[in-house]
Amino acid sequence: MGYRRVLVCLTVLLGYTALAEAKDIALIANKSNHLVDVGLPELVKICKGQTSRWPDGKAVSFIIRDPAAPEMRLVLEKIYGLPKEDVAALITTANHSRANHPAIVVADSDQDLVNKVESTPGAVGLVDVYAITGGVTVVRVSGKLPLEPGYILHGN
Repeated sequence: MGYRRVLVCLTVLLGYTALAEAKDIALIANKSNHLVDVGLPELVKICKGQTSRWPDGKAVSFIIRDPAAPEMRLVLEKIYGLPKEDVAALITTANHSRANHPAIVVADSDQDLVNKVESTPGAVGLVDVYAITGGVTVVRVSGKLPLEPGYILHGN
């Protein structure tokens, strides 16, 4: 009987751990961007620091959480297709020639990320959907919003 109880507790604990890692990630933008939809290939270029300007001439700043953070596993797999060490090196390379306006900025928390996107014209970022505030705009990725079926950054 005691073994069953331990097994049930472990199963529940592992289930909660899996749910904690299975977050839905939203693409958010500074309200002045007027960005509505981004295709996946364009999003990958933005995330890798390969897009330097928006069509209106504003500099692009991409805000991301630390690639080593567990909640970034989904982004590493679906956007970068690289291990966290390679993404960290990519960030350094992307910012090398843009000291006055970095291509990619690493935020300390979801709240910090949202605040940086909100206060930086031209900024976009990837954040947990539950951290979104009214100060930013949620952008469609390939025509889909977070929590819609078929959304690319769905955590499960």
